[in-house]
Amino acid sequence: MTRTSLPGRVTAVLGPTNTGKTHLAITRMLGHQTGMIGFPLRLLARENYERIVAEKGRRSVALITGEEKIIPADPKYIVCTVESMPLDRDVDFLAVDEIQLCGDRERGHVFTDRLLASRGREETMFLGSETVKPLLQKLIPTADLVTRPRFSTLSYIGSRKLTRLPPRSAVVAFSAQEVYALAELVRRHRGGTAVVLGALSPRTRNAQVEMYQSGEVDYLIATDAIGMGLNMDVDHVAFASDTKFDGRSPRRLAPAELAQIAGRAGRHMNDGTFGVTGDCRALDEEEIERIENHEFDALKTLYWRSGALSFNTVRDLRRSLEAHAELPFLIRKRDAEDQQALEALSRSADVMDRVSGPARVRLLWEICQIPDFRRTLTDSHTRLLAQIFDHLTTGAERLPPDWVGQQIKRFDRTDGDIDTLINRIAHIRTWTYITHRGDWISDPVAWQQRTRGIEDRLSDALHAGLTQRFVDKRAAVLVRKLKDKDLLSASVNKEGRVSVEGHEVGQIDGLSFDADGGGDGATGKAVETAARKVLPPELARRVRQLIDDEDAFFGITATAELQWRGSRVGALEAGADTLAPRIRLHVSDMIEPAQRDQIEQRLRTWLDAYIAARLPGLDGLSSEELPAPARGIAFQLREGLGSVRTAEVESLVSTLDQDARKALGRLGVRFGVETVHMPELLKPKAVEVRAVLWSTYRSTFPEAGPPPAGRVTVARAEDAPDAYYLSVGYVRLGEWAIRAEMVERTAVLARRAAREGHFKVTDEMLSLVAVPRDAMTAILNDLGFRRVGESEEGESLYARRRRQNAEGGEGDGGRRRCGPRRPDNRTGNRQDAAPQTANAAGSAESGSPEIGLFGEGSLLPDGAAPPATPEGEGAGGERRRSRGPRRRGKKSGQSSGDGPGEGQGQGQGQSANGSQSGDANQKRQGDNRGPKGGGDRPRNRGKRPDRRSEEPRVVSAGRDITPDDSPFAVLKNLNFSKKGDGQDS
Repeated sequence: MTRTSLPGRVTAVLGPTNTGKTHLAITRMLGHQTGMIGFPLRLLARENYERIVAEKGRRSVALITGEEKIIPADPKYIVCTVESMPLDRDVDFLAVDEIQLCGDRERGHVFTDRLLASRGREETMFLGSETVKPLLQKLIPTADLVTRPRFSTLSYIGSRKLTRLPPRSAVVAFSAQEVYALAELVRRHRGGTAVVLGALSPRTRNAQVEMYQSGEVDYLIATDAIGMGLNMDVDHVAFASDTKFDGRSPRRLAPAELAQIAGRAGRHMNDGTFGVTGDCRALDEEEIERIENHEFDALKTLYWRSGALSFNTVRDLRRSLEAHAELPFLIRKRDAEDQQALEALSRSADVMDRVSGPARVRLLWEICQIPDFRRTLTDSHTRLLAQIFDHLTTGAERLPPDWVGQQIKRFDRTDGDIDTLINRIAHIRTWTYITHRGDWISDPVAWQQRTRGIEDRLSDALHAGLTQRFVDKRAAVLVRKLKDKDLLSASVNKEGRVSVEGHEVGQIDGLSFDADGGGDGATGKAVETAARKVLPPELARRVRQLIDDEDAFFGITATAELQWRGSRVGALEAGADTLAPRIRLHVSDMIEPAQRDQIEQRLRTWLDAYIAARLPGLDGLSSEELPAPARGIAFQLREGLGSVRTAEVESLVSTLDQDARKALGRLGVRFGVETVHMPELLKPKAVEVRAVLWSTYRSTFPEAGPPPAGRVTVARAEDAPDAYYLSVGYVRLGEWAIRAEMVERTAVLARRAAREGHFKVTDEMLSLVAVPRDAMTAILNDLGFRRVGESEEGESLYARRRRQNAEGGEGDGGRRRCGPRRPDNRTGNRQDAAPQTANAAGSAESGSPEIGLFGEGSLLPDGAAPPATPEGEGAGGERRRSRGPRRRGKKSGQSSGDGPGEGQGQGQGQSANGSQSGDANQKRQGDNRGPKGGGDRPRNRGKRPDRRSEEPRVVSAGRDITPDDSPFAVLKNLNFSKKGDGQDS
């Protein structure tokens, strides 16, 4: 009988792991007509069920676990979990495995109950560790004690890195997250691993173990679930941790617990090893000796709970559960899950109102024993139990099929990650347990089939998810081939994909080989070994192709990467000069040194041609043929990649003569109030190259990059310094970066407007810089203007910012000029001439910046004296008498009144574009054409004409040509002169 006062013979077979205890028990059971054996894990029960079925057939063997019941019509042998043992079933033989779990805080009371009360009619056998021997002898003095030695040796080999563990190793951790992290690392370095968790369904666990057993993977990452008799070919057990959460708090494992897990290493006569890995502490000498010699402290207490329960009332049931044992070494179990559920439900008034009589109390207790396979003991599980009790105590006292179907349907989904699938399996296992209660549900077989089908689908999806996440089958094959020292076959297709043993392992990108997954660890070595057979010839072919290709196949990215046919083959690094960066190749180490030299030479040839084509004129700036005064400016322009602030070269500009200006003008250099720059280098392609060269030389690549093509204004990026924008031809004004020529044109418009007094921002100014109106205050401030108030319409008014300069005259508010002011007999002290540039049509009004051109394209900076014109000619081509010594006693800027050959005032006879106008031209215009702001203000003889009506000037060789030089004007002047010989003019 299972529970009897007249038991048959009782035998306790004790010893460490790998002593053949389970094998002995099954053999003894099959020697009887009937038998039952209880295992600590449903996984272990399922494994041994399959073993017995293979020998006796499915009609003779039943499997009973909490959520899985396979019960033939008349089974002879029952394989079950200890908690699910049918205690009312009489059998000839009964066995309980891992009986030392009587000392386990969570489950010990169940094992103690089986030890005290469960017997076979003819034979009872308890299997376990010798730690339970003293207490077992006290409880069953008549028991026969048999000690079995371990078949193989277990040895400690210390600590090893996870990536250096030997094949056929099992790594043990004590949480799912630890298991996942370890499995990820093993996959990257060893191709993959099987994963075993207590939360896996038997179907998933079997599939994972089979993957390990078949050699598809050489590693197993598991929780301590493998410590309870799972039979696998493990050679080494490595502890990634020696601490686990026992339901209340984390604690370190005792030596006996470590030995139980470590004992999985070695099978039958094969020796095994154990050790630690990762952050796990090294075991001390005493622990090692006790584990190797299987010497552990005996259990001093066992957990117990009364089996004599009273179902008269809920109070009586609770009281009987609280009963104390008579023996001092039996500790009452206090916080079992079923007892906690009973306490929670007994606090519900709705539940207690329905509990009437012993039958209802017993039903309530049975419902409390429904397991929560999620192990969370949340309110949701308690609510489910209350709903089940409500249905079973009202109406037909059965669970409604519609309600059961709705509950089950929620978990019939195979999408989601690993944790989601595990959670659904836990839920469906609970329902599988419920559907095995034929007295609770109609047509239980159909419901069992449905829940089993859902669990199987979820299990298959979980196995696929675990395999996909933690197994790289390609890498696993390569590692196994490498371990067996097989020769690996490799090939390269037309697209550059490299395959080894039929598995794609990487891609030839340009002239380098990129292994899939990074090529780390043993996998990477296997891939590299095989790939080296086919890569050198393919790389050599590509090198020849690169050398022979035209320039159109090469390019450069914004981050200075050199590309060939869209693939990276190198990168630029800072060199000795901004325009001469070094080239760092990005090619495979399988390319020969001579080939690398050829690649670098081809890239250098292309790069030099590329820079020269997009930055025309820069090479000319280093010419030795430039006049000496121009070389300093040329040097700074070259260093600035075609742009430099005017203030930085003012002292050099002031020393330039006409020849030097013409020489720089022929190279495309333009002198402006704000910058000296080369307009040809403001084109989009030139700007891109300038940005790359500047960034490479300083190893700084602003995230925003250069201004987009066609944009004359961009918002200044925080990580881009002013020098970066200047290097690409833009000037920082306010919070904006504006292209150089637009800065000059805007400055001219503002200077013009300032001559008339306070001025407002015009639409023309806004159209040039393309910024909001409220941004103009900061821009004008940086251009030397200040906000002075508002107009009647509420618009901001601005004026020139003034300060006293070193010579006592008025300056421009602190804005530096190009060179010191020099006394000059022709121009005087000119401080505020607004430069003017002629456009292609010769008009300053049609869109070109109003910056005067002199000679062959040189822009005359504000404040600098123009070069001398040929003696006897005015700037407009008119004859004028040679100037004598400068008159003394006249203030700078005061009219001399010495005839038609002199200007209206010293320094005021210069036109807005910086050229000298003759006295006849002054009289013809009717007033002083000189700008305001230099010396004393001249007295105008009449209304100031509109400057926009000035005739355009056209650049010619060496001098300015005015409309007076046209054939018609010459003829008119000639007739006028003849007429004047005989009459008054």
